[in-house]
Amino acid sequence: QVTLVESGGGLVQAGGSLRLSCAASGRTFSSLDMGWFRQAPGKEREFVAAIRRRAVITAYADSVKGRFTISRDNAKNTGYLQMNNLKPEDTAVYYCAAEASNSGTRLYRAPNEYDYWGQGTQVTVSS
Repeated sequence: QVTLVESGGGLVQAGGSLRLSCAASGRTFSSLDMGWFRQAPGKEREFVAAIRRRAVITAYADSVKGRFTISRDNAKNTGYLQMNNLKPEDTAVYYCAAEASNSGTRLYRAPNEYDYWGQGTQVTVSS
């Protein structure tokens, strides 16, 4: 079993930055691919970014490419999402997710491909 705990959300003005963290426990963190998703009110949960177990490969949604950066520190069992130049449309609950079964070369982008989820952290961007 893997436990994920997000932190770092908050209220920020448009153009500002936030750094989300995802602390993992219960399994060797370096054995897990990690993803970030978000869900705005009335919308489906959507893919934001993902990173391979040893950080060799990353993937981003087009809407955040060039503004968000996903990273991880396996020694600290923690993943990160650096969010710059935030926009009001980035407002959502952000979730980190992890999975251990992907042996392919493509990072997973669908929520149902991830096995473990955090409780979410609210990010609100004011205009």
